[in-house]
Amino acid sequence: MFEVGTILYLSPFYFKNGNTAKNKYFIILKNIDDKTIIASLPTRKNQLPSFIATHGCSHDAERCINCYAFEPKKCICENGFAFPIQTFMYGNEVEDYQLDILKFNHKVEGVDYEILGTLHKQEYEDILSCLRQSTSLRRGVKKYL
Repeated sequence: MFEVGTILYLSPFYFKNGNTAKNKYFIILKNIDDKTIIASLPTRKNQLPSFIATHGCSHDAERCINCYAFEPKKCICENGFAFPIQTFMYGNEVEDYQLDILKFNHKVEGVDYEILGTLHKQEYEDILSCLRQSTSLRRGVKKYL
């Protein structure tokens, strides 16, 4: 379930900061000793200037921009999965999560979570390459990417 490169849909996702739980996409970037995973919660909120590309990495150190954008309906997974709308992954929002807590909160496939697909190898590598450029990614997280 928590394999690297997997996109899950968690229903609901319980935020570490205590915010109200809600359904979220969840992209697993790294698994560390089967205890901690590095993951991103992609969002539909566009915080980028209008000149940024619709798919791929956008990085501007001067403006503190680091984002990987997913074009709507563009196949990104081996099984053909694509986000239905423009979706964004921001470097400053990549976090580490305790695997035992995730497993406790999301036990039943089809109820607590859905496996949407596994990223194409090149897509996964492009995402990691993009995030490694981020100046806003926490150092503790960055060293694992």
